[in-house]
Amino acid sequence: MNVPNSSGIAPPTLKAPAGACDCHMHIYDGDRFSPSRPESRMLSSARAEDYRLFQRRIGTSRVVVVQPAAYGTANEVTLDAVAQLGPQARGIAVVHPTVTDAELKRMADGGIRGIRFTQFDPKTAATTLDMIEPLAKRVAPLGWHVQIHLRADQIANAADLLQRLPGTVVFDHLGRLADGVADPAFAVIRRMLDKGNTWMKLSGAYMFDAPPRYAKAAPIAQAYIAAAPERMVWGSDWPHPTENEKPDDAVLFDLLSDWAPDPATRQRILVDNPAKLYGF
Repeated sequence: MNVPNSSGIAPPTLKAPAGACDCHMHIYDGDRFSPSRPESRMLSSARAEDYRLFQRRIGTSRVVVVQPAAYGTANEVTLDAVAQLGPQARGIAVVHPTVTDAELKRMADGGIRGIRFTQFDPKTAATTLDMIEPLAKRVAPLGWHVQIHLRADQIANAADLLQRLPGTVVFDHLGRLADGVADPAFAVIRRMLDKGNTWMKLSGAYMFDAPPRYAKAAPIAQAYIAAAPERMVWGSDWPHPTENEKPDDAVLFDLLSDWAPDPATRQRILVDNPAKLYGF
């Protein structure tokens, strides 16, 4: 099956269990929602109807829509996507400290379950590090989590801040560890995992290495899974906004067979853990 922003047409070898969740993807709909940050990456053929083709190919049924950088704090594109994708969808927003309590409630009613901070690329960052702690305190009573997308060096430098955040913390893309498990950021994340309030998204393998094996990502993913299998979730990162050459999403999904060979562990990662984190 041809899926926009994805190479290959074959289904994955790994069969997705019932209720499997893709916990990290983005929707871009420039025809209906103009980007608020045109300097950021803006993709086409990445609407909700395009993503449904992805679900049919890979076999997932639940999804978490993450606000893309191109829209900054204008979360309507994400709220609309959650509404289109229905009861099996949740969303992650991007907000500033000026956000009102009424707006947070409106977003909660619309399926938002967390807020994201991405300072990985300063050119496209809609938030700053000093916003993280006050906003974490604002959203913790809602049961929302804080999603962190930083470079490994930024994680290491912000260790004190990250470790004192209230509520639940979720790291994107295996923590973007530049030096694998030897990276100082890995030790920070491991300490946070051991505290019991931190989760990891097993996503973005192509940010570490080349297909089809993505070998450098494997020991990182395996180390996290060994440390806290009950707080691991999987994400596709479709439509792969960082990649000019789009990866084969079936190959990416099949990596879970190597990262988590035990079917019971994969069931946790794909079904049970997302249900707990996002409230499915």
